[in-house]
Amino acid sequence: MPTLGLKYNGKDEFHQWRSFYPNSLDHSISLSVNSYYPPCKRLCVSAPIIRWENGFRRENKLSIEVLPDECLFEIFRRLSGPERSVCASVSKKWLNLLSTISKAEICHNTHSQIPNGNHTADEEVELVSDGYLIRCLEGKEATDVRLAAIAVGTSAQGGLAKLSIRGNNLTRGVTNFGLSAIARGCSSLKVLSIWNVSSIGDEGLFQIANRCRMLEKLDLCHCPSISDTGLIFAAQNCPNLTALTIESCPNIGDHSLQSVARCCLKLESISIKDCPLIGDRGVASLFLMPTSAMAKVKLHGISISDLSLAAIGCGGKSIINLVLNGLRNVSEKGFKIMGDARGLQALTSLTIVSCSGVTDESLEAIGKGCPTLKQLCLRTCFMSDNGLAAFSKSAGSLEILQLEECNRVSQLGVTYALSDWGSTLRSLTLVKCIKVEDIALGDIMQSQCTSLRSLTIRNCPGFGSPGLAMFGKICPKLCHVDLTGLHGITDDGLLSLLESCEAGLVKVNLSGCINLSDKVVTEIARLHGDSLKVLNLQGCRKITDTTLAAIANRCTLLKDLDVSNCAVSDSGLAALSFSEQLNLQILSVSGCSRISDKSMPFLVKLGKCLVGLNLKHCSSISSAGIAMLEQKLWRCEILC
Repeated sequence: MPTLGLKYNGKDEFHQWRSFYPNSLDHSISLSVNSYYPPCKRLCVSAPIIRWENGFRRENKLSIEVLPDECLFEIFRRLSGPERSVCASVSKKWLNLLSTISKAEICHNTHSQIPNGNHTADEEVELVSDGYLIRCLEGKEATDVRLAAIAVGTSAQGGLAKLSIRGNNLTRGVTNFGLSAIARGCSSLKVLSIWNVSSIGDEGLFQIANRCRMLEKLDLCHCPSISDTGLIFAAQNCPNLTALTIESCPNIGDHSLQSVARCCLKLESISIKDCPLIGDRGVASLFLMPTSAMAKVKLHGISISDLSLAAIGCGGKSIINLVLNGLRNVSEKGFKIMGDARGLQALTSLTIVSCSGVTDESLEAIGKGCPTLKQLCLRTCFMSDNGLAAFSKSAGSLEILQLEECNRVSQLGVTYALSDWGSTLRSLTLVKCIKVEDIALGDIMQSQCTSLRSLTIRNCPGFGSPGLAMFGKICPKLCHVDLTGLHGITDDGLLSLLESCEAGLVKVNLSGCINLSDKVVTEIARLHGDSLKVLNLQGCRKITDTTLAAIANRCTLLKDLDVSNCAVSDSGLAALSFSEQLNLQILSVSGCSRISDKSMPFLVKLGKCLVGLNLKHCSSISSAGIAMLEQKLWRCEILC
């Protein structure tokens, strides 16, 4: 088509058209990129055009659909954000075409006004670039069409800041096309999370990295089609990346991590899990760079050796939180070197799970090399009482200690550690430690730990009333007590602990303590009713209405009560409802077969404050009773 001999220097310049459709208009009749067509008088059409073909009358309706994609492109890019969103809902063709328009190709009229404000369009562009919207697509919702709609629609609402795609749509799943639409329309994207999506590959990540230069967090989980190629390009083009998560990505290896170490100088958090191609070269490079600012590190189930732990110990000067899980190729030597290197001076939280290299000697070295350590969690590790005692002497500022399935640690070692941390330790958790069992009080030191506020002992089969009495004597300031699954404790053992708690208990969890009765709960209400806020008695089969009456009379601050699978009945709920000072917010009576429809008026009365009510497996409550409660307690979430 010949070009008009007219010069135009305005802002409505035509952009080079790139066809995104295989059957687009022939190039020979496409619009000239340098042409400008001045507005002409609009054609007035009052009736459809009529043709005669082969003796038949044929009606040709005028429609914008007859315009080639090049013309639609030029129209769409001149529309405002809300107008583009409206056009996107006309047809899938228009939506796909709109999603191919990048922000750089959109014409902004500086004299136009934003529909709901007094700002100019230039200010709108600045607002869009900030980005604050969050979108999450899961399962069947995750399609290219939805991503295209998000790309077109969010630009008119402030810009997209965070996108999560979780799960494949087996018939019309998300592909590189949908992610490319996001890249073109959402340059403000800062957080991208892709989980369990096999149809997105390097091309999609390439488009995101090329256009979304503000990206700060990237989360890739179960993405088999993304390889080193895609992640390397992302590292090279996203200098603001601060957090990276890679989980179960079989084609991502050391080369991409080395590129991340070189290019992402602002990286503060990295999590790597179950990636078979990642080894020492990639992991060590993250910490040996002199500009490393890594603060949070999680390494789970990857094939690294002592070399990587040595690199962490030497170069991890900024690490605050470190998690090491399932590192089967790391030996005692690696953990020892990590501590002896004295590089973890800022470390405050350390979690080690299922690592056979954690022994008495390596634990002592870690304690000496991490002087600011506040929290230690060890699960399925092989140190003994000697290692715990040596660690407690070297790590003198510890505040939180969690030991789970550490079967060589006994109550004696725990007690000695409490003596060393008498003024710092605030929380102690012992879970499934089979050697934590009752010992005679005369065999151990009696130094008190006045700083301990929270004590959790769960599912330790050898622990009973004598051990509980000992903790009561050496820990007088307890506020939170969790004794879940301790079948060996009795009323007398728990009473000795209750009488020693000077500060007043706030949270008490006695779930599964089958030998406790109304006697001890009545004492809890008498001694700590003015401070108690949470009480869990689930599975305590000897608990009856007597307990509920004591709670109703004395527990003025109680907000959360669980008496599931207890021997309470309608009378107990009646006592709770008649209490004038009780303001329960959460009540669970699941599995209480003695609660029937007679309790409906009592539950309605309690429901003035309730936000959660659990009536599961209450076989004596009818469907009509549940329906009545749902109508009356419409503000309360009822589980039935």
